Amino acid sequence: MVLLHVKRGDESQFLLQAPGSTEVEELTVQVARVYNGRLKVQRLCSEMEELVEHGIFLPPNMQGLTDDQIEELKLKDEWGEKCVPSGGAVFKKDDIGRRNGQAPNEKMKQVLKKTIEEAKAIISKKQVEAGVCVTMEMVKDALDQLRGVVMIVYPMGLPPYDPIRMEFENKEDLSGTQAGLNVIKESEAQLWWAAKELRRTKKLSDYVGKNEKTKIIAKIQQRLEENDDDSCLNSPWADNTALKRHFHGVKDIKWRPR
Repeated sequence: MVLLHVKRGDESQFLLQAPGSTEVEELTVQVARVYNGRLKVQRLCSEMEELVEHGIFLPPNMQGLTDDQIEELKLKDEWGEKCVPSGGAVFKKDDIGRRNGQAPNEKMKQVLKKTIEEAKAIISKKQVEAGVCVTMEMVKDALDQLRGVVMIVYPMGLPPYDPIRMEFENKEDLSGTQAGLNVIKESEAQLWWAAKELRRTKKLSDYVGKNEKTKIIAKIQQRLEENDDDSCLNSPWADNTALKRHFHGVKDIKWRPR
């Protein structure tokens, strides 16, 4: 099995194993799924940490409003009355005004926190240092653990607009967010190794040879909608100084900071 140390830019992400006979098309999709799956777990953990402290999401038309404004507009959090945490709630106001302030009690908080930490550990970048490969099964396990603990603490479920529920139902709206920019579409993912793009029409062994004990650093990125010369300037291995010499005298090349 070839060992891939997957990075995005210079930032280490995870280890993944694949036979040299694997089609690059299949490998690219596999890497992108694990990469995006880890991002999903991270987003969920972040939102669930807010759930621990401040309870469920307020209806969109109530978020950011003061108590006086809510009363004046005669708005009501109907889902907040249904979605009460097991064992009752403890009020802790959300100063940002996103959540209803009805936090779980201390016992349920600890149950949530423990599971969040366990899920984080499964997809942690520290797995690279430990030499542990991350698989899609591990990502799914982390998601199942998070889904399970939410069901325990909130047996009545969460509001349909709560980002945690939306993530579990794959209905999350990441448009216009940094989190959305981090996601790489499977169809547009590219893998690079040793300054070469791994073409989807080839096999992994076409690049690394027949040695199944090979270890490579593979960089994942979104495909660039540019011409070939300009794309190579933006590749993960682009060295602007060297490329400037290579393209010396060629007009209309825009040098971008990496």
